[in-house]
Amino acid sequence: MTLLSPLLFALLILQVMRGRTTLSGLRIRLARGLTFSIPTEAPRIWIHATSHGAVVSARSLIEEALARDPSIHVILSTDSDTSCALVRTWDLQRFHPCLAPVDLRSAVTRFLDATRPSAFIAIERALWPNRFDLCARRGIPVIVAGARMSERASRRYTAMSTFLGGAIRTTLNAITAFAALDVESEQRFLQLGISPQRLLPRMNLVSSVSLGTVPADILAQFSAAFDRDKTLLAASLHEGEEKTVITAFRDILRKHPDTRLIIAPRHPARRADICARLDRAGLRHASRSRGDAPNGSPVYIADVLGEMALWYQLAGCCFMGNSLVDRGGHTPFEPEQFETAIIHGPHVDNHTLAYRALNAAHGAVTVTDAASLCTAWDSMLAHPDQTRDLAQAAHRALDPLRISGAGYDAFWLALSKAMQRPCLSHPRTEHHQ
Repeated sequence: MTLLSPLLFALLILQVMRGRTTLSGLRIRLARGLTFSIPTEAPRIWIHATSHGAVVSARSLIEEALARDPSIHVILSTDSDTSCALVRTWDLQRFHPCLAPVDLRSAVTRFLDATRPSAFIAIERALWPNRFDLCARRGIPVIVAGARMSERASRRYTAMSTFLGGAIRTTLNAITAFAALDVESEQRFLQLGISPQRLLPRMNLVSSVSLGTVPADILAQFSAAFDRDKTLLAASLHEGEEKTVITAFRDILRKHPDTRLIIAPRHPARRADICARLDRAGLRHASRSRGDAPNGSPVYIADVLGEMALWYQLAGCCFMGNSLVDRGGHTPFEPEQFETAIIHGPHVDNHTLAYRALNAAHGAVTVTDAASLCTAWDSMLAHPDQTRDLAQAAHRALDPLRISGAGYDAFWLALSKAMQRPCLSHPRTEHHQ
């Protein structure tokens, strides 16, 4: 994969230019000057979660590892400053978040020298050629949890195999144990060349995510300002979706003038762009990060990390972002946890099985543009009882898909054997810190 090194470096520079990371972040991603306050003799697990969603889903594994083994330290790496800022708010002992090294051999080598992990766990995204190969060369077990591969990604890897087949085989052979997200992903990895002997039962980590509880005083303050039956949520919006959501909401106000909209951007740094769009649309707005009062404006921008549980509880229905743009969508398990009715776009390849179950059970509404989103919102606002029925149908559809005990137990047993730490195979105890 050395032919890809210049491309990876160029993409990293592009992230700096777009404001996705800083120059100091670039230095960290090249693994220069890394230090960790970890006792020399302590065992360490390196967990990598690329996306914001993977970071959230990794938390249950991290807490479980810390509880099962009171001597272990967990290093969590992620690719974005936004995700890194989120995990730094977690109140966990023996936990060390950082930006991930870019998958260049020199950067990964420096990272491994600094962290000296006893095992490497990759969440969701399964193929990291240099990370996997260099870990394997050092005798560090590589375990993949909840790996997903879309049909489009499968076609891309198949095309690449004509000239990178050797590198792909080396990457797959470095894997100690492998758990796919769903049956489709599992079959695609088998076709790519993963050994069936390395397969674990499938794991859908996202299905086990719990966003936790909201402090009672904050929930009371915001509940007084938002009528749930008249509040819409646009959750985890990405660039390219704000215009559609704002256009649909501006049209909704003509028929339902007392409706409120909460916009929760996936990247809070996009607040200025969203505010500019709202200004051009003539919509008054307030912002959580500025400490604005939650009442008085039709649009409220939820631009503080780690508060999604609050926004789902305030809104009777939500549009799930990343699904109007062709990037695969976000998990529906989060709004389902709070009985919030679900609307989504056509691009949900990241969670195919869950959305397939939702749509088969009539537990979600699919939209394609501002007009269809406005129609969906209009129906839900006009018929709140039906909106609640939709949320209940979503719960019935998704509940059977939650992570199985077999998949969970097999993962911990594989990790326990790979690290030669029997305590990791036993369920958590009361000494969790």
